[in-house]
Amino acid sequence: MLSMTHLEAGEGPCVATTRRDCMVSGSPGYQPAMDAQATLPLPSGRAHPVLGLGTWQLFQDPVGTLAEALRLGYRLMDTSGDYGTQRAVGEALRRSQLHREEIFLVTKVEEDEDAYDATRRNLEELGLHYTDLMLIHRPPASGVGEELWRGLNRARDEGLTREIGVSNYAVHQLDALAQATGETPAVNQIEWSPFGWSRQMLDHCRANHILIQAYSPLTRTERLADERLAEIAADYGRTPAQILLGWNLQLGVVPLPKANHREHLAENLDVFDFELDEEHMHQLGALNHQWSALGESLQYV
Repeated sequence: MLSMTHLEAGEGPCVATTRRDCMVSGSPGYQPAMDAQATLPLPSGRAHPVLGLGTWQLFQDPVGTLAEALRLGYRLMDTSGDYGTQRAVGEALRRSQLHREEIFLVTKVEEDEDAYDATRRNLEELGLHYTDLMLIHRPPASGVGEELWRGLNRARDEGLTREIGVSNYAVHQLDALAQATGETPAVNQIEWSPFGWSRQMLDHCRANHILIQAYSPLTRTERLADERLAEIAADYGRTPAQILLGWNLQLGVVPLPKANHREHLAENLDVFDFELDEEHMHQLGALNHQWSALGESLQYV
C-alpha cells in the first residue's frame, strides 16, 4: 500500500509531501504520487485511506454496488447503524477477495445510545469482529458526549474498534471533549465542500492532529451545475465532481462520496493524476457561503 510521508513536526494530519502540500494553494505542474490506496497517518500511527465511499441512502443493489467499489479499488467504507447499510457492507466485504485488514471500515453510534452497547450491536449487524473507526454520530443535546466517549474507549480497549472519533462537532465541542476526557478525537466527520467549509475548523484540526472526513463532498449533486465550478472543470478536462474531490484531497481532507452506478464509482476514483493550481484552489474556496445540502447552515459552525 502506498503511504504518504509522515507528519512534519507540529503539523496536523493534512501535512504530507508526496501528493500535495495540503494547503489551500497548490503546486502547478507537480505530478502527484498517489492513488486510491494511498493513506494519511492517524495520531496512533495507523494508516487512513485518502478517499472513501459513503453509504447513506445506498439502497440500489447495495451489496453489488459495494462489491464493485471494492473491486475498483475503494478501501474505506463509511456506514452507520441508522443508515440501513451495515448488513450490505458486511456482506460485500465477505464476498470480496480482500483480507479484512485491507479495508478501513467506519461506523457510528447515536448520541442517545449507550456507546459500548451500540458498538457491539453494530458489529453484530456487520457480521464483523471489529471496526477500524467508531464515531459519535453527532453531539448530544447537552454536554459534548463525555459518557459516550467513555463507552467508545471501553470498546477500543476490548478490541471492538481500532480508533475513535466524532462527527458533526464544532471546534468548541472538540476542545471541550478533549479537555473533559484528556483525549482528542482522531477524526471529525463533517459536511464539507467548497460551498460549505470552515477555515477555523481546518486550521484547528491541522493544529490538533484531527483528520477531517468530508461527507456530502459532491453536495448530493445539488451544486454540480455551478457556473464557476463548471468553468474550472473545463480547464482541467474533468467533471465537476472530480474537481470537488480534488479540492478536498488537496486540503488533506478525506472525501466520502456516494455513488450508486459503476461509472460514477469509477469517475470518483479517477482523481489522482491532476492537481489544481493555486488560483483555482482559491477560487473554489471562495465559493464558500456555509451552504449545506441538508437545507440549513452547516451544523458545526
